[in-house]
Amino acid sequence: MNLYLISASVLAILVGLVHSILGEKLIFKRLRQGRLIPTNGGNILHERHIRILWASWHGFAIFGWCLAALLFYFAQAKSLAELKAICGIAIIGATLLASIFVFVGTKAKHPGWIGLLAIAALAWLGLYSYP
Repeated sequence: MNLYLISASVLAILVGLVHSILGEKLIFKRLRQGRLIPTNGGNILHERHIRILWASWHGFAIFGWCLAALLFYFAQAKSLAELKAICGIAIIGATLLASIFVFVGTKAKHPGWIGLLAIAALAWLGLYSYP
């Protein structure tokens, strides 16, 4: 087991958590107006801008956790086949979750969710359709 990679994995999880929690407390709390997804950008930002900002903010944490999972499994993988399977799950999971965040956060108005969903689908097809 590689302790450097395990440490990097744990740190990536912590950075993602701190990033999301501080973003919610310091930025999005004042923009929320009692809703799950913030919408109040005042006179500067339109609702759609706040929504994509929120989705992107948390998407960063999702991708950080994906990297944490990869680092964790790199530290202990015993074969290339095992690494391929874990990498596939992490990539598909991260892009799928990020797609959902953008879809929900922007009420499907930002096309980024389509690209992220397509990446997840193509990665799934590429990794699990071929022998």
